Amino acid sequence: MLPRAERALSDWLASGARGIGQLLIVKTGGFSLRHREDEARADLQVFRSPNDATELARLDDAENYRPLKTAPNLRHGWVLELADLPALRLALDLFYPGRLPALAAWEANQLATTPLRATLDRQTGMYRSAAKISDGEIDELVGRFCRSRGGEPGCLRTILWARDMTGARPSLRLPLDKFIAPVDQTERGEHVMPLLCQEACNLLVAEARKVVKDSSNRAERTGFEGSC
Repeated sequence: MLPRAERALSDWLASGARGIGQLLIVKTGGFSLRHREDEARADLQVFRSPNDATELARLDDAENYRPLKTAPNLRHGWVLELADLPALRLALDLFYPGRLPALAAWEANQLATTPLRATLDRQTGMYRSAAKISDGEIDELVGRFCRSRGGEPGCLRTILWARDMTGARPSLRLPLDKFIAPVDQTERGEHVMPLLCQEACNLLVAEARKVVKDSSNRAERTGFEGSC
């Protein structure tokens, strides 16, 4: 029997899914992967090991490091030829870590989600202050940081978590489609496997801390200027 993540992958491909995130999956004798925007190109550099995905996912086109692997800045210009389904699964795990198991759990109604406030409240050390972020600041931050298109950093995951225990959407600045799986977050409107986000990532938590710190610094400056 196939592992659950491989079974989910196989089922999605059988249903006609063309890829995941910015990746196009083509059935050959095995499988091939490339950037979805490179579908018609014939000048791609060829790779053949699923482990090559680590390096292919590391930098963007400008050779800048990609700390968030689901950001919409995957590099172009390559094709990865893979022998079979296990090799494909491994490559996808390296391009988008943890997303296939999350998809399989979601399909089985076993994917637990964590509200943003709960994620922030459990932070310790230097990130403890992130919990002080206001609802308005969350709305602006998530709307800017998590958007699928239109700026850096951006993220192609579909958000499943709420702002807090009330179930409120974390940002009204994002389109409703950002919270609906399996909408294609690249806006190409194709049938693809969704990249699911069940909990705010460490990068968003770090950015929340920065927002709180900047807000505190502004308040201190305003208080100092008012006392002069």
